[in-house]
Amino acid sequence: MSEMLDYKSRLSDPASRKFETFSYLPPMDKKQIKKQVEYIVKKGWNPAIEHTEPEHLMDNYWYMWKLPMFGETDVARILAEAEACHKANPNNHVRLIGYDNFAQSQGTSMVIYRGKTV
Repeated sequence: MSEMLDYKSRLSDPASRKFETFSYLPPMDKKQIKKQVEYIVKKGWNPAIEHTEPEHLMDNYWYMWKLPMFGETDVARILAEAEACHKANPNNHVRLIGYDNFAQSQGTSMVIYRGKTV
């Protein structure tokens, strides 16, 4: 049996904080982010982009970047909005969300750009 790893994630150490499953992996590159957007579109979910300062990442409230992109299927347009959010807020965490209309919940949520930690 393999060893279980203890990830040293502590509230007192902002650099160590984990915010979802993907944060235990290396940051995604542009190609990997594109694949996630393609998955959201393929599932018929509505993409949305949110951002927050690293010191508030554990809060429930993240800032919405514009409105969710209801019915948007153009992957390039979704990626452009995510990039625009990141450029406008370079020190913030930016996350991509896929809203599932049928389940009336988030189908997926992942941080695609990590802000600078203090």
